[in-house]
Amino acid sequence: MRILLKYIPVLILFVFVAGCGEDKYVKTTNRVSKVSTTITALPKNVKFPKDNPPSAEKERLGRFLFFDPILSGNKDVACASCHHPNNGYAEFLDISIGTNAHGFGSKRKFNSPNDIPFVKRNAQTVINTAFNGIDTRERYRPENAPMFWDDRAKSLEMQALEPIKAFEEMRGHGFSETEILEVVVQRLNDIPKYQELFVDAFGNDNPITIENLGKAIAAFERTLVTNNSRFDKYMRGDATAILLSEKDGFELFKSVGCVNCHNGPMFSDYKVHVLGVPENKKLPVADAGVKDSFGFRTPTLRNLRFTAPYMHNGSLKNLKQVLEFYEDISNGKERNKLVSKDRYDPFVRELNLSVKEMSLIISFLNTLNDDSFDKTIPKAVPSGLSVGGNIQ
Repeated sequence: MRILLKYIPVLILFVFVAGCGEDKYVKTTNRVSKVSTTITALPKNVKFPKDNPPSAEKERLGRFLFFDPILSGNKDVACASCHHPNNGYAEFLDISIGTNAHGFGSKRKFNSPNDIPFVKRNAQTVINTAFNGIDTRERYRPENAPMFWDDRAKSLEMQALEPIKAFEEMRGHGFSETEILEVVVQRLNDIPKYQELFVDAFGNDNPITIENLGKAIAAFERTLVTNNSRFDKYMRGDATAILLSEKDGFELFKSVGCVNCHNGPMFSDYKVHVLGVPENKKLPVADAGVKDSFGFRTPTLRNLRFTAPYMHNGSLKNLKQVLEFYEDISNGKERNKLVSKDRYDPFVRELNLSVKEMSLIISFLNTLNDDSFDKTIPKAVPSGLSVGGNIQ
């Protein structure tokens, strides 16, 4: 699951960027290369796959499943353990701690004894993953939406099932990757309340299936949307929604080229980039990313308040460190000995920001925060297990 900033590519490029108002675009020209990009407010409505239309019954079921540790091999961790509403459906850890653990957020620790490894990547927020894959013209296909840092799953329906199968996330010992989903389905079939909920959501014809499990969780996740940030209001025509310093930061964000990778309504091009991010020392083996390229997918910049620390492995604690990282590699420094600078995306070398400029960009990024998402936590889940897993 996992859906969300961990880096800010910056470059000097020819860009098209949006002015105030949803359909008004301003053209700016710089020196280096030519790229067409736009930035707009998030759409007010969410698209759904044709085979998974929304319903209140499906969303209610999906919420219960999201918070119920019955989905994990040892019944000790839920989706919400690492994607809790109190943490913006993310968590304040560099890399996640899944099964055989206890505690919440930054206080989460492994039990003792333990031989389960850390989850090797930072938990992205689930908020706004309903828009994953949206391009600069607001086009996207929810049934083919890119998911995870390495883009290994398409659609929220597919993504919802992957953590259940992952050894270090939810599966743990006792079940193989090929059998765990069938085990979970059998567990759900043994609980009368889940039988009732699945019938309400999908009808009477064998409703508790692996496919419907993914559909229900995805239906709930598509309700977690924040499309009314101060920046969204500004882009829809409210010139007073953001401060002058934040407007200056927006202009700087565009002029130095951050917009080349962080564009569109979600501030992501959803492409894979090689950046040479420092390794996380908690991992015994380096994370080589997509096809061993050390490349990772561009995350959204929305709701950064909830997603620190940053980058795919949480190796940078705050936004200032992120911008300083880009300044370092633009000056020829290598921050990862396994990734030589000649492998970096060429445009990241163009950054040369002052401390004042960094502050303005960070000020602008704060306009993308929106805490109006649904924070409802069930008082109990149908399994009778601890809501959200062992997070107390």
